[in-house]
Amino acid sequence: MNSLAKTAGLALPAAFLAAAFFCPPAAAQAPTVVTLVTPIVVNMLKPKTNANGLAKFEGFVMHANIAQITARSKENELTILTFPLSQEASQKMQQLVDRGGYQYGDKVTIYYNPSTMQAMKVKGKPSRPI
Repeated sequence: MNSLAKTAGLALPAAFLAAAFFCPPAAAQAPTVVTLVTPIVVNMLKPKTNANGLAKFEGFVMHANIAQITARSKENELTILTFPLSQEASQKMQQLVDRGGYQYGDKVTIYYNPSTMQAMKVKGKPSRPI
């Protein structure tokens, strides 16, 4: 056992010297060139459009007043959109607010202009006021 340890002790420095002599030195890698390429679209969401050019959003009310309505999507719970109301929709919302308005969780369908995100019409049955 003693002679084995001595032999290993003598061979170890020789192995380090051989590694230092035969191994190439470390060098920096060449920088990679990044080119700007158009992204690959896997699945693009398109709003459902109505015959009159309005898009449809179905969801649940989070907050509603006479100026705007905030709703959570029925299909994706992480999608929350806020729509400002048009003049006609604001007048109808004022009548609804006088009777209690929409409460949190009411199911609504919002027809909106996709370019301005302005709600033109809000459909849904408001629940009883709390």
